[in-house]
Amino acid sequence: QVQLVESGGGLVQAGGSLRLSCAASTRTIITPTTGWFRQAPGKEREFVAAIRWSGGSTYYADSVKGRFTISRDNAKNTVLLQMNSLKPEDTAVYYCAAGRVFYDYGNGKKYDYWGQGTQVTVSS
Repeated sequence: QVQLVESGGGLVQAGGSLRLSCAASTRTIITPTTGWFRQAPGKEREFVAAIRWSGGSTYYADSVKGRFTISRDNAKNTVLLQMNSLKPEDTAVYYCAAGRVFYDYGNGKKYDYWGQGTQVTVSS
């Protein structure tokens, strides 16, 4: 069983930055990919970014390209999401997810493990 714990959410003004962290209890062959998703009130969950532990390939939603950066710290089994130039429309609960995902990284159904989520609120 893999446990994921997110941290780093909070309230920030538009144009500001936040860094989210996802700490995994273990990194095994069953979780070669870690991703971030978000869900705003009244909206469906949407893909934000994903990273492969091996090789470090990254994938982003068009809405965050150039503003968000996903990275990993292998030694700490941690995935980071640096969010810059935040906009009010980035307001959502952000979830970390992990699983054996080798394509279709934006499909949340392909991820087996999920964290509890962390709230990000961007004020205008």
